Amino acid sequence: MDKKLEQQLHSKMDGVINFLHKEYGALRTGRASLGLIEGIMVDYYGTMTPLDRVATLGLPDPQTITIQPWEQKIITNIERAIQKSDLDLTPMNDGKVVRIKIPPLTEERRKHLVKVIKKKAEEAKVAVRNIRRDINEDIKKLEKEEHFSEDDTKKSQAEVQKITDNYIKQVDETFAHKEKEIMEV
Repeated sequence: MDKKLEQQLHSKMDGVINFLHKEYGALRTGRASLGLIEGIMVDYYGTMTPLDRVATLGLPDPQTITIQPWEQKIITNIERAIQKSDLDLTPMNDGKVVRIKIPPLTEERRKHLVKVIKKKAEEAKVAVRNIRRDINEDIKKLEKEEHFSEDDTKKSQAEVQKITDNYIKQVDETFAHKEKEIMEV
């Protein structure tokens, strides 16, 4: 298999796995995690800015996230941004620090989260398969342009399939780990 294509394949598929880990990190599991609020954007003097660029984020205990803005003027903007997010979290502010208590998950909410992570895992698998398809098309182009033999093409495609299966397995393992974490009481 062409080394350049193999590097491209691994690079893209690693990106899918990393994205899945990031997505899973942002899901609530009954424990506080800074990944939960990582994507929140705050209105900072008319510019939407990531929360971690306008405040210090902390985890004083497993059930609490603290957000200490660098400028006290934007504390209400931070609260508003958290309330507008789809996290179903209620921020409390004491004038200096915003605190978010992470409530324990109900059984119904746990089952819903498992459905959400399953959907994200399926999307990751589709992305991996799309990468496989694109690489296989590139291999066929190389066969035509550089006169690769059919045997070389078939070997390369078999190798791509083997690599794809490995990444699909990683997605399944990541899903199983996150499912176990969510269902843990």
